Amino acid sequence: MSIAEYHQDVPTADGQLPCFICHPDTSGASSDFAPVIVYMDVPGIREELRDFARRIAAEGFLCVLPDLYYREGTLRFDLNRADKAEAEAEFKRMFAAGSRLTNQMVMVDTEGILTYLAELDIARDLTGTIGYCMSGQFVLSAAGTFPSRIRATASLYGTRMVTDKADSPHKLVNHIQGELYLGFAEQDHYVEDFVIPELTSALDANNIDYELVIHPGTDHGFCFPQRPAYNQAEAERVWASVFDLFKRQLG
Repeated sequence: MSIAEYHQDVPTADGQLPCFICHPDTSGASSDFAPVIVYMDVPGIREELRDFARRIAAEGFLCVLPDLYYREGTLRFDLNRADKAEAEAEFKRMFAAGSRLTNQMVMVDTEGILTYLAELDIARDLTGTIGYCMSGQFVLSAAGTFPSRIRATASLYGTRMVTDKADSPHKLVNHIQGELYLGFAEQDHYVEDFVIPELTSALDANNIDYELVIHPGTDHGFCFPQRPAYNQAEAERVWASVFDLFKRQLG
């Protein structure tokens, strides 16, 4: 399938949000597609994420990949530095940037994206989301903040989904109208032991439609081919489940 791809600055209340957008090439034909927003993990925008967006588009969706670090300019991280001290400094810079990004900021960005999509002739109304690691909190928050639009949510080894803060994503689950896929790694020191029990308790109490899978033989980051933790079999299992979710709920 031929894919059309381009960059688009999307207006938000905080400025212009740079987005990588791709969808099946319409070649002049009249077509529309269900949108899917890909929320980046803490390393930020890179070709690996653009390839994920292209894969989603190849399944017939309109994919939007926003650069959520835009408030700080163009942040890119070189995590493969040979010098140990330089590598440690780069990881520290990356995690500091991730810690400064809040649910409130990303909901502002999500609102901007949804407004942009609503004005596109080729975009349908019902929207899907997928997030990894840091963005597990963002996709859950988005599902609860924009329930009439976001009807399919996928979170892979999401962090900070359950916290003691007022804006903890799990406190929004009573608003969710769509379906969730929650995939966790079997071993994950970034996800505390209380997260899955408390999250499932909140989901069950509110009769939310969800599937939660603990992927065997996996560590945090297992979906990314360029990570040492990559587990191809389980990563492909995730893709199959996520595409089934999107096609079932978004049409």
